[in-house]
Amino acid sequence: MVVIRLALAAMAFSFGGCARGAVVEGPVATPPAAVAFRLGALSLTSLRDAAFVVPNNGQDIGAGAGPAAVAGVLAAAGAAGDRLVLSVNALLVRMPGRLVLIDTGLGPTDHGGLPASLALAGVSPDQITDVLITHGHGDHVGGLLRADGKPAFPRATVRMSAREWAWMKGKSANRALVAAIAPKVVTFAPGRPVLPGITPIALYGHTPGHVGYEIVSAGQRLEDIGDIAHSSIVSLARPDWADGFDEDRKAGETTRRAELARLAAGGERVFAPHFPFPGVGRIVNRGSGFAWRPGLPATR
Repeated sequence: MVVIRLALAAMAFSFGGCARGAVVEGPVATPPAAVAFRLGALSLTSLRDAAFVVPNNGQDIGAGAGPAAVAGVLAAAGAAGDRLVLSVNALLVRMPGRLVLIDTGLGPTDHGGLPASLALAGVSPDQITDVLITHGHGDHVGGLLRADGKPAFPRATVRMSAREWAWMKGKSANRALVAAIAPKVVTFAPGRPVLPGITPIALYGHTPGHVGYEIVSAGQRLEDIGDIAHSSIVSLARPDWADGFDEDRKAGETTRRAELARLAAGGERVFAPHFPFPGVGRIVNRGSGFAWRPGLPATR
């Protein structure tokens, strides 16, 4: 493991005013941070963009289970019961001739700090050659544009599933974003490599064309799971509970349980954009559900 310019204050960040009192809902600015690690012959870097506070209101994570049931799961893990604090992370992959960014965070209008974290990693936005999108929700595509509405990664090809691009184009709220990035977008069907060693996996349900990305190098594997699981506590302990962020809750539940079971059975390393930074670890079986075991690859 190589940790690059990671401030101790960033690692110790406690979400300030969110710790007590009324729940502050929505995006929260965080200190920039970048943690680099190896996967086979590749260098990967987890980049912190922001945090997102979700109130335990029975409508979002654990929708339908009720706030009391969700609070019980959170309390059992030593977490506050009235809210869920999610990280918003992105993943940088360095490979010969390419700098690949998977997802772009919230963007400048919603406290996104991805450019500052990229700078900690020694990368400027115009060096990014490819942006891979798991899905079209704002906390994953908001950073595609700068504050002035122009593309944030001017030299990058933006890659996403054809189903997701079609869905994004159908949303009136995306009109400005779609117009700005359309000349750069290249779509794909999941199941075949889009870049050497990177293969998109269909994980539909959260959105119609949601994908994960499996990265393989020298026999080592890591899957960026996108948003099949939001909370490292609730989404894993109770994968059967509906997620209010899923566009299709039933399909999201089916995909979540199946993919978590596959990852737990195979022991494959995972990058989870919304799990506690740096969001790298493994899914393990626990009771009738799963649990999160954080951990970066060992230094070689």
